[in-house]
Amino acid sequence: MTPTGTRDGARGIALVVAVQAAALVALAPHYGPHRDELYFASAGHRLAWGYPDQPALTAVLARLADTVAPHSLLVLRVPSMLAAVALTLLTAWFARTLGGRPAAQVLAAVLCAASVIMLTLGHWLETATFDTLAWTAILALATAALRADVRRARRLWLAAGVVAGVGLNNKHAVLFLLVALLVALAVCRESRPALRTPWPWLAAAIAALMWLPNVVWQARHGWPVFALAADIRDEYGGLGGRIGYVLETLLMLSPLIAVVWLTGLVALMRRPAWRPARPVAVTFLVLAAWFLLAGGKGYYLAGAIPPLLAAGCVVLAERWRGRRLVAAGVVLVLSAAIAWPVFLPLLPVRTWADSFYADVGEDQRETVGWPAYTDQIRAVVDGLTPEQRRTAVVFTQNYGEAGAAEWYDVGLPVFSGHNGWRNWGPPAATATPVVVVGDIEADRFFTGCREMTRLDNRLGVDAEEQGLPVRLCDGPIGSWAAQWPRLSHYDA
Repeated sequence: MTPTGTRDGARGIALVVAVQAAALVALAPHYGPHRDELYFASAGHRLAWGYPDQPALTAVLARLADTVAPHSLLVLRVPSMLAAVALTLLTAWFARTLGGRPAAQVLAAVLCAASVIMLTLGHWLETATFDTLAWTAILALATAALRADVRRARRLWLAAGVVAGVGLNNKHAVLFLLVALLVALAVCRESRPALRTPWPWLAAAIAALMWLPNVVWQARHGWPVFALAADIRDEYGGLGGRIGYVLETLLMLSPLIAVVWLTGLVALMRRPAWRPARPVAVTFLVLAAWFLLAGGKGYYLAGAIPPLLAAGCVVLAERWRGRRLVAAGVVLVLSAAIAWPVFLPLLPVRTWADSFYADVGEDQRETVGWPAYTDQIRAVVDGLTPEQRRTAVVFTQNYGEAGAAEWYDVGLPVFSGHNGWRNWGPPAATATPVVVVGDIEADRFFTGCREMTRLDNRLGVDAEEQGLPVRLCDGPIGSWAAQWPRLSHYDA
């Protein structure tokens, strides 16, 4: 028979993920698509083994969603909701693996589900969503393999290899996790014997084989991933970038929840009973140091934190019980809830636009205004003569503008030189006139340009596109083939 406490714990976790899923589904259709989601939707209609800034998986998911329900934000975001639920379940599993009683497991599930970063990743279709899930799943499988008998360990290592292979086809950052995990397995005495068996190495070979098509794509296109990595390093390097990285790491779940997972990190390093799981903590420390030195973003570490959070919840549940533990959980959730409107469409859009949340919510600002912007672009298109419209095109400065012009259909073929879009051009040699959108020195590349309007989201939100010009130009200087290398650019 199943002990009552275990059964109650399972019911509590099931309730948490049910509420989490319902909340994410309810929020999914509100505001609008993020600029990255617009990019993935466009990439999904141009499927390849890779793109300059990521492999193919997220684009494939966007294509499947658009096939099921074209231009449905709800359906587009269902995969992210499922990934967030899986993260919550894995966090509760870690708490159970560490010997946490049902209260600790439920608390771990609640804090994971309520944390700012996990809710945000569950709301938007982003490569980071599935990267975070892949990291946590790999760490869970490796931890289980280290605790299992020989036969079961084989299956778990092979499963970890498959998950790593899928993860590498979503985001290259999984490679950093695998290297850090290898270092951790070698450093920790309890896990070192695993490296003398063939199974972790076979798992790595499976992952590499699954990743190979994307590696070949990158090689054939001149390794654009390195150009993008250099751009990120330039933007987030330096003292200011590194301070921001540390702050983002500590704040991304919530400041108080950070205390819990830091407690878990210390406990994993110190408790003798948790030695089989110690490689998880060492992996986090290796990754944290690497991204600090290399100039990374704090959310890169999100997938390595759920095990630490679970460990911290076990420690907290050992110290406090009953009402004290419930009160602590409520306070911790509220510490995250304060920041929810920064990233989630919890307020009416005009209320949000007039609040301080809009001032600090840079990413959320990129989900509003697209219908207004594209209406203004479409008005310029509608002003063309029928003869002009037969050969005219739209050219945008970045992939968000290009994706929006396709998602909302401005009535002309769309082109851009930004990241993956550069490989989907240039337009035909006869493509004129050109509706040029965005922050671009149009006269350097096009002839006969005149400003037709300026983009306005009609909310007063200081988004990236707000106030940018829309110009009508006669055509490229010389030819599209000559100008395309100059119009193309890689940046994050």
